[in-house]
Amino acid sequence: MERKGGKPNQHISCLFPEVLTIIFSYLSVRDKGRVAQVCVKWRDVAYNRCVWRGVCAKLHLRRANPSLFPSLVKRGIKRVQILSLKRSLRDVVVGIPNVETLNLSGCFVVTDHALGHAFSQDLPCMTVLNLSLCKQITDNSLGRIAQYLTNLEVLELGGCSNITNTGLLLIAWGLRKLKTLNLRSCRHISDVGIGHLAGNSPNAAAGTLEIENLGLQDCQKLTDLSLKHLSCGLVNLKTLNLSFCGSVTDSGVKFLSKMQTMREINLRSCDNISDIGLGYLAEGGSRITSLDVSFCDKVGDEGLVHLAQGLFSLRNISLSACNISDEGLNRLVNTLQDITTLNIGQCVRITDKGLSLIADHLKNLQSIDLYGCTRITTVGLERIMQLRGLTTLNLGLWHKVLNYQGF
Repeated sequence: MERKGGKPNQHISCLFPEVLTIIFSYLSVRDKGRVAQVCVKWRDVAYNRCVWRGVCAKLHLRRANPSLFPSLVKRGIKRVQILSLKRSLRDVVVGIPNVETLNLSGCFVVTDHALGHAFSQDLPCMTVLNLSLCKQITDNSLGRIAQYLTNLEVLELGGCSNITNTGLLLIAWGLRKLKTLNLRSCRHISDVGIGHLAGNSPNAAAGTLEIENLGLQDCQKLTDLSLKHLSCGLVNLKTLNLSFCGSVTDSGVKFLSKMQTMREINLRSCDNISDIGLGYLAEGGSRITSLDVSFCDKVGDEGLVHLAQGLFSLRNISLSACNISDEGLNRLVNTLQDITTLNIGQCVRITDKGLSLIADHLKNLQSIDLYGCTRITTVGLERIMQLRGLTTLNLGLWHKVLNYQGF
């Protein structure tokens, strides 16, 4: 290096490219682009693929830009989110042939025709496709996806309300490597469609038997029969969201209790779930770590007794608006002392006694929701605040706390 006054030149421009690459990799996406404009040397370093590893390009595809896709490919970008679309979707697939993640969520203009034009040949690199809220999509698009995106591992279809059981049959036929499937608010699907996923139609489709995460929120045609299908066919299932599935009952939960791989179950606002269902979960020897039964008004203290007697791996539990009291909390926290997240908002029977029990036994508690617990006072809150690991405390609708200087 050149010397000035007998000292080495220590300007950042003198750093080796390998060092600059490491530095640039820690910059935000915007700053990565800015350093590329400083000089030719920095531009060359900034285009190193290591700098852009894991970055998702967020694009407005409005008019032709011949340099856009070659630039993304040069930087090794394989994750793309389309924020707005006025050009052919095929331009993305052709321009970035090794794209791994394509996020089209909220692109209301995407149609079956657009996807059919884009997905007209095998795309072996694509493993994640997000079509959430692409409301014009129908089963026809799922046919294309099942035919040409056979390595897909994540498929998001939340809000695609035109999807039917036929679409699930196509998924079960072609997407055998699928790990995550979100069907939130796909209200036309029924027990028959879930049966397709679980391999109940072997002559037509093998099923998506590798699924680990399944979202069925607000799929209101589903009944306990769907849960039977899941327990028999999707033996690798780890997380299941059944919130707002009003036809699911305690009998269905009994099927879930037999699934030894299950770790997270969301039964929020499933009106027919009661203490009996929680008893089935506990009896099955389940290793569930997260359970949400918020707004299940048939769940009460007896349900907490069941949980304490069987769900010894439970770490996160949501009981908002459930009919529980300090007595039920006592049974729960005395046994399940490793709970880290406890949501008991709008449980109006909880008092300072319950908070004292929590403070005495849940030493690892990190988050608690006390929203709308109108019978608690500063006495109970003082006990809760003594928990050293507590990072989140929700006190909404508890107006008295505003006048207490300690909070």
